[in-house]
Amino acid sequence: MGSNRNKKLSNYNIQKFVLFWLLILLGMVSKAKGLWVEIPKSGIKCVSEDIRRSVVVLTDYYVIWDDDHHTNFTPTISVKVTSPFGNNIHHQENVTHGQFAFTTSEDGNYLACFSTDSNHQGDKGVTVGIDWKTGIAAKDWESVAKKEKIEGLELELRKLEGAVEAIHEHLIYLKNVESEMRGVSERTNARVAWCSITSLGICIVVSLIQILYLKRFFQKKKLI
Repeated sequence: MGSNRNKKLSNYNIQKFVLFWLLILLGMVSKAKGLWVEIPKSGIKCVSEDIRRSVVVLTDYYVIWDDDHHTNFTPTISVKVTSPFGNNIHHQENVTHGQFAFTTSEDGNYLACFSTDSNHQGDKGVTVGIDWKTGIAAKDWESVAKKEKIEGLELELRKLEGAVEAIHEHLIYLKNVESEMRGVSERTNARVAWCSITSLGICIVVSLIQILYLKRFFQKKKLI
């Protein structure tokens, strides 16, 4: 009986250990940002995030409007999302809420711009709530659990597996970025070195020409 109790405690401790590291890993690789953006009347506000390629992005946005005058009017906004190379990913006009989801195909800053529509009334700006999720945070684990009929610790282990894969891919991405930046730095250093050597050589040649010119000048004037 004591052996079974110790075995249960051991399994419980293992589960706690796994869940503890799962939370740490999910915090490292998943990003979920909830924020409010104040858009001035006839203005525009943008949010951006640097994301690597092949990452899932899921974002919900909605207008937050406090109708002080009880006009039953809710302002609408226009939304435009572009990739780092300027490709249009999502574009909506005259909406009070919406959602966009995509898988990134380029590395770099993805830009989401929100603006008030021309039919906006009053002097107040518009507040927009944004729920921005990327990576593991954007995955629908509930659907995965129903489809594969998993739950409990098995589901948490599946999340852990996804987190580990995401970390591995992110480390490869960081390694490639570091290698690219190192190459740029080395090429820049080489160009600066050649520029310095060339400038030094030009200065020496100009100095010799000046010396020869002055020597001939003074010889003609019979000063030397």
